[in-house]
Amino acid sequence: MFNKLKNKLKEALSVFSKKTEEEAEKKEEVVEEPIKEEPAEAEPKEEKATEEETPVEETPKEEPVEEKPKEETLEEPQPEIKEEEVEEKAPEPEPETPTPKEEVKETKEEPPKEEKAGFFKKIKQTITTKTISEEKFDKLFWDLELLLLENNVSVEVIEKIKQDLKLELVDKPLPRDVLKKIQETLTKTLTEILSLDPIDLINKIKQKDNKPFIIAIFGINGSGKTTTVAKLSHLFQQNGLKTVLAASDTFRAAAIQQLEEHAQKLNTRIIKHDYGSDAAAVAFDAIKYAQKNKLDVVLIDTAGRLHSNTNLMDELKKLVRVTNPDLKVFIGESITGNDCIEQAKKFQEIINIDAAILTKADIDEKGGAPLSISYTIKKPILYLGVGQEYSQLEEFNAQTILKRLGF
Repeated sequence: MFNKLKNKLKEALSVFSKKTEEEAEKKEEVVEEPIKEEPAEAEPKEEKATEEETPVEETPKEEPVEEKPKEETLEEPQPEIKEEEVEEKAPEPEPETPTPKEEVKETKEEPPKEEKAGFFKKIKQTITTKTISEEKFDKLFWDLELLLLENNVSVEVIEKIKQDLKLELVDKPLPRDVLKKIQETLTKTLTEILSLDPIDLINKIKQKDNKPFIIAIFGINGSGKTTTVAKLSHLFQQNGLKTVLAASDTFRAAAIQQLEEHAQKLNTRIIKHDYGSDAAAVAFDAIKYAQKNKLDVVLIDTAGRLHSNTNLMDELKKLVRVTNPDLKVFIGESITGNDCIEQAKKFQEIINIDAAILTKADIDEKGGAPLSISYTIKKPILYLGVGQEYSQLEEFNAQTILKRLGF
């Protein structure tokens, strides 16, 4: 399941990450030029140098002060003359300003060492601040976008993936492991897409006070509606729930007989009318039977119809109006990809479906429909049909899908 998409996606992400790094490396020279602020760091060092040498000027002032008390003890008039001499001698070092020149020379000699240190800092910044522009990102993403389209991923999901990657990569410092960052972002995006308001169907049925719980099944011809009805009945029986099947597909030849065979195998009750009867009337009778016999679930099997046939779609509106189902479920073939998504959109517009079940997922190598349908119609996927046996109805789990895709 999804092997084709898994392998191609792995290759595409690897190529995408490498090209992203290559495009970002071209910007290294541009990023390197403005990072020239390190000579400013030499100024505080000059101050430090002057501060260190200023005490040298203070030391000679302190020495004559110490001599004053010694000379005052010998003669009182003499210290005045010596003080003047000291004052005259004291200003002599002030005009002699060779020391600051020596300081300047020292500061000029020291910057080369600082420039070496600054050079290494500059290299570090160019490595960590490699960026990619939005224009280049769009060009690089195009190949990945084509891959997703080829594997039946909807435009809405592709745009979501693109925007999330753009937020993480464009005009931001690229990490050393770009591929890992892309995979992490994609995993987060797909988890969000696949984890849309999951429904615990078994608990929801058990928690309803006014039984029965009514489930209406919709979809186009050949999508696997009748088989899915039988699988759901088997699932409910395994969880201690009693069911009745409503054969509301009064249009397709042998549809009633097919559902009857399932009912016999499952040892459950079926309500049917003749072919050409009102589908809503069959469903209504099944609900009344369930109420009378205190059954838990009514499963309504409807006729398949193309979403473009307005008359048949109007008939579904009538059935929904009469039965007022607790759950309206769209059945779509996973292998039909974007067609399945478009069908779900149309059914959503007309009867406002509550959830979806995808059939034939076990032979779906592309996997675009499971990734797209939930996010596109904003309704959760309940189960995946993975075979013809009654037990082969797999509860939809986002983490399981991600593992199958290699995340």
